[in-house]
Amino acid sequence: MINRDTIDNIITTARIEEVIGDFISLRRRGVNLLGLCPFHNEKTPSFTVSPAKGIYKCFGCGKAGNSVNFLMEHEHFSYPEALKYLARKYNIEIEEEEQTPEQLQELNEKESLFNLNLFAQQYFTKTLFETEEGKAIGLSYFKERGIREDLMHKFQLGYNPRKRDAFSEYATNNGYKREYLIKTGLAVETENRLYDRFHERVIFPIHSASGRVLGFGGRILTGEKNRPKYVNSPESEIYNKSKTLYGIFFSKNALISKDNCYLVEGYTDVISMHQAGVENVVASSGTSLTHDQVRIIQRYTSNITILYDGDPAGIKASFRGIDMIVEQGMNVKIVLFPDGEDPDSFARKHHPSEVEAFISKNAANFILFKTKLLLDETQNDPIKKAALIKEIVLTISLIPDGITRSLYVRECSSIMTISEQVLLNELNKKLRTRFNKDSSQKEIEPEPIVETQISAESQSPFDLDSAEYQEKEVIRLLLLYGQEILHIKKSADDLEEISVIVADFIVHEILSDELEFENSLFKRIFQDYIAGRENDVIPDRAWFLDHSDAEVSKTAVNLVFSPYELSQNWLKNNIQVETEESRLKMHIEHTILAFKSKKIEKMIAEIQQKLSNAISTQEQKSLMTSLLELKKQSIRINTRGLGRIIIR
Repeated sequence: MINRDTIDNIITTARIEEVIGDFISLRRRGVNLLGLCPFHNEKTPSFTVSPAKGIYKCFGCGKAGNSVNFLMEHEHFSYPEALKYLARKYNIEIEEEEQTPEQLQELNEKESLFNLNLFAQQYFTKTLFETEEGKAIGLSYFKERGIREDLMHKFQLGYNPRKRDAFSEYATNNGYKREYLIKTGLAVETENRLYDRFHERVIFPIHSASGRVLGFGGRILTGEKNRPKYVNSPESEIYNKSKTLYGIFFSKNALISKDNCYLVEGYTDVISMHQAGVENVVASSGTSLTHDQVRIIQRYTSNITILYDGDPAGIKASFRGIDMIVEQGMNVKIVLFPDGEDPDSFARKHHPSEVEAFISKNAANFILFKTKLLLDETQNDPIKKAALIKEIVLTISLIPDGITRSLYVRECSSIMTISEQVLLNELNKKLRTRFNKDSSQKEIEPEPIVETQISAESQSPFDLDSAEYQEKEVIRLLLLYGQEILHIKKSADDLEEISVIVADFIVHEILSDELEFENSLFKRIFQDYIAGRENDVIPDRAWFLDHSDAEVSKTAVNLVFSPYELSQNWLKNNIQVETEESRLKMHIEHTILAFKSKKIEKMIAEIQQKLSNAISTQEQKSLMTSLLELKKQSIRINTRGLGRIIIR
């Protein structure tokens, strides 16, 4: 259990732009930062981060929160895990009792799988460096591959012993459940016995973007023909191969700073490139590139350079996957290494500066590269050349931007010695076909459901008598300015002003008229202000942004977040702009009066309804008295504070 003081320290220390910047590329726009939302597929950035408020919000899908919420949503952390991640990032010490095997078993399944993978990684790494078998076999192999020990530690490489159940036995003896060993794929069950999936293999842990161990890759070092060279963890609740890129945790900062992603195939390619000083590199781990993997890269950069070992057949087989990258509006380049070389071997044989220089010099635009490669195979055969034209035009048609498409048409026309008009005609056919297909799908497919931003109650049909808007405005002012000081007069005729805290003033005004909130979430937030006022500890905005109730936290974020902020240039140039803060007193008074007015209007409507159904004279008289009193209050409020006269 993490105490509240430590939690407050973590949240206060964490810089939201740094936390989120570890996962997506952010560009400054005014005082806020903007990027592509990691929670839904979009091509135009709508994900906004406010460093001043310490919150984020996507104006496309509605996701919002603070640093902790982001980690919970993006990395599927539990609340304590998100706090621990931030504590590690900012070197904040958390005093916590070590968990016993019994407590570990009580964790939810997903956390248990993550804990088991971490336990396994530590076991494999320790075995590699501290056991005779590990040093003789695993460590020797890595050294033969030219991998330095600091890189082995960085990537947490390991070794699983020859004994077939060495790890499974060790894990069960330390309290880990058999079912989790099987679900993570660390063990396989045969005739009611557990055996290690990775026995007698060197181990490559596979990390998430936040550094959690999702799974493992294991390479056998013997020449046994009946055993595959590489074995990977199977799909599980925490590991999805198509949504994972090897090395992303170690490369994400370089992807942003270099604004380019080098894409390779294998684990050692990534490690050797890092050793050569080239860190903006990830691997698809032998699988064809997927949409999800492309979107992960797109969070950090729009530029991909694919590094190939020079095999033309392998390159052509990957064309469809690369077309998918082009369709996302990304810039794709290809680098071919000399025959017999791959990124791993080339990086080991050359100086880091030579590796960078080679990639820079030989990077070719994918579409032009594809055109030249296929053109060489046509050998002036008209049928093959016609097929080539269709193939190239199909790729160009995937480019979202019209200007870019036109430029490629011109370039490819020159390379293939064919008129631009022929290519344009074919291109227009492809675009019309795609447009018609998309249009027909839109007629059938339902519109995506956008997540509610305040509460389910706000999705009901609009009620003219509802005070939802006024309630929302009161809570928004409390969240934004609850700790501020107001200077108000004791009465209209009194010249003397007194100082009062905004939260005190608003709570007093509403409670004095015995008014209540209808929206349940707004009511809960207001109750916290009442409790704080009674205990002389008025909660600040951060209290609600980091509220243990996710609905309250989300509501608070949505209320305080604005995509528009006053530019610092206006302030530097002494340009006077009227802001909400500059007229805060007037705005608060106006909001409270509007809140009261709306509540009274609703009460009047309810009494009028009762009056129309009243039978006895006494009941009618009582209702009329209440009605007249409410109308007097309504007239007093609307003429005094709102600048309008109500006539009923």
